[in-house]
Amino acid sequence: MQAPILEGVDLERTTVVDLQRAMDSRELDSQRLTDVYLQRIRQWNAQLRAVIDTSPHALRDAADSDAHRRRHGARGPLEGIPVLLKDNIDTDDALHTTAGSLALLSARPARDAFLVARLRKAGAVILGKANLSEWANFRSTNSSSGWSARGGQVANPYVLDRNPCGSSSGSAVAAAAHLAAVTIGTETNGSIVCPASANSVVGLKPTVGLVSRAGIVPISVEQDTAGPLTRNVTDAAAVLSVIQGVDPRDPATGHAADVVDRDYLAALDPHALDGARIGVWREPAAGNPEVMAVFDDAVAALVDAGAVIVDNLEMPAQADILEAQLPALLAEFKHDLNAYLAATPGDHPRDLAGLIEFNEKHADVQMPHFGQELFERAEQTSGDLSDPDYRELRAGATDRAQATIDDAVAAHRLDAIAAPTNHPAWLTDLDGGDDFTGLVSSSTPAAVAGYPNITVPAGYVHGELPLGVSFFAGRCSEPTVIAIGYAFEQATRVRKAPSFLLTLA
Repeated sequence: MQAPILEGVDLERTTVVDLQRAMDSRELDSQRLTDVYLQRIRQWNAQLRAVIDTSPHALRDAADSDAHRRRHGARGPLEGIPVLLKDNIDTDDALHTTAGSLALLSARPARDAFLVARLRKAGAVILGKANLSEWANFRSTNSSSGWSARGGQVANPYVLDRNPCGSSSGSAVAAAAHLAAVTIGTETNGSIVCPASANSVVGLKPTVGLVSRAGIVPISVEQDTAGPLTRNVTDAAAVLSVIQGVDPRDPATGHAADVVDRDYLAALDPHALDGARIGVWREPAAGNPEVMAVFDDAVAALVDAGAVIVDNLEMPAQADILEAQLPALLAEFKHDLNAYLAATPGDHPRDLAGLIEFNEKHADVQMPHFGQELFERAEQTSGDLSDPDYRELRAGATDRAQATIDDAVAAHRLDAIAAPTNHPAWLTDLDGGDDFTGLVSSSTPAAVAGYPNITVPAGYVHGELPLGVSFFAGRCSEPTVIAIGYAFEQATRVRKAPSFLLTLA
């Protein structure tokens, strides 16, 4: 697939900083840029199923941005930049917010999510909504990542019969295939970094509380966060600089009040690996020689860039963390989703029990491939977050995850921990579900701890299936992990545009 070139600007190799220069010099404008992405959505989305809605106001909003630039200059690094939002992020305009479910087609959020308001204030153009794993992949234990009743099955643009991973599937595919300049996803555990890696883009999961969750369809107030999926680390840094902020509707943001004004573009140091101490966690690649080979090359690149490697790092208690995480998430999901549904205007189920009933009544379209076991298990919990048994589970999961990272960083004086992000994308199987055979998730420690995690393209298996490398560290260490991710990206530059192969030969 040919990456788009607009007015001589190669959008595959261009950052939002470059786009700002081009628009400031009148080489291009937001209207033309926005129109290119709308055209590409019309051209490719039937194959990819990555976009659920496009905004009827996108070109008007782009014209408004161009007018603001002419009169007052750009408001920041996202002025006039077209952005796709995952379809679990509220907007108060003509776009729906459904989490991929037909049950919320008549929901009418009263206002933009906090992060959307931040984007609009910064001059970004809301292009539309991206498809996702329905309910952020928290409906069934046998689901196919990237499938929703509204949007169908998202395809991986590198090899179309391979899965894009989830749940921010559409956001990652749209970024990879140039259906938007940048996209926003959400993560509870792996839902930004896995699809980013499987589609050869950068995914940045911030510290929980750095970006407000107000106006986002929830799973867990303890682990949920939103973050950027972009083709390069520069764009991810620019997006995070805009969407961070203290929000009275999300008390967790108050705990990050001392860091929410950081300019993450200032963290972009191509020499950040020189002398950096990187712990290497190999277990997520164990048993897969193809993943290990790509990861070995990534570690060699870290060494060549001057990093000091602490190899064969141990990350204990992963099974214990996962064992406590799921029952905690089930209780949190019932509590948090019921609160979201009750507060959202429109004609839709008002609680989880109502969603279960809706799915049963419309099983032919809502459950043609897999069921709703997680919904049913969550409904069986009390949803009481003051319950001592729940609190013990949550504390056990979070404390262990934080200790896993904090202890390793302290013991080895690490700047960050590196790990393989994913295994090669599996064949999509709507009825059989995802194939996580033998996978040790590298996303779990940072996800359950609430710490930042960035994945950067690292290589390809069979020349076409993308793999990424993750860098994570302690709470609010975004400047460090962004700098390390950027230095690795600049040293390797392995990303290539997708090929749209139907299947591997």
